Amino acid sequence: MTDDDRSLGAVLTRREALALLGVGGLTALAAGRSAAQPAGPPACVARPALTEGPYFVDGKLHRSDIRSDPSDGTVRPGAPLRLALRVSRLTRGGCAPLPGAMVDVWHCDAQGVYSDVRDPAGSTIGRKFLRGYQTTDGEGLARFTTIYPGAYRGRAVHIHFKIRAAAGGGRVHDFTSQLFFDDALSDRVYAQAPYAGRGDQRVRNARDGIFRNAGGQLTLAVTPAAPGYAAAFDLALETL
Repeated sequence: MTDDDRSLGAVLTRREALALLGVGGLTALAAGRSAAQPAGPPACVARPALTEGPYFVDGKLHRSDIRSDPSDGTVRPGAPLRLALRVSRLTRGGCAPLPGAMVDVWHCDAQGVYSDVRDPAGSTIGRKFLRGYQTTDGEGLARFTTIYPGAYRGRAVHIHFKIRAAAGGGRVHDFTSQLFFDDALSDRVYAQAPYAGRGDQRVRNARDGIFRNAGGQLTLAVTPAAPGYAAAFDLALETL
């Protein structure tokens, strides 16, 4: 996989900057958690929107376990990762759970390949591994079972996500960003199969322009959860 969204993420787009400032869209507020199950009310702290990148596919694939390819049932190998995203709405009194929000998650496999795209490394059109969406439940939770993302040239390890939620006047706004991983943890994961042996093409977080735009605010706290890992993240949206 060659460079994808590194150049796109060096500077926030105008739409993303407006979203960050809470003008004409959704302002995202987030606090990372170290457990697979978020507990207690989320902290309402502003976090940045980040570039969507070139590999979003609006496939409307409703599922929580995104490891398999629906075309043939094969499962992408990798260290299991349970990811819980809790979406809340910012209110005057704090944060209230936001049910019914559509949360899309997508990322590359252990070899650095995205599904359902065409790029210089080849075509995976028609394949839909490591993609899917969940609708948040009454507690604002969307849970996914996936694998620890792989890496490719020019980018740090990351997961993309997009949240679409109802806003005033019957409008729908979206907020898009990325989640990152601690370099030391990635070092340990990539020393094992199926990540090892292909050469580590990633850049460290500090050298990734998109990570720097986030200021470290979107780094997941990941904990061991046999046979893999678990992480959770709280996201509070201000719908305008």
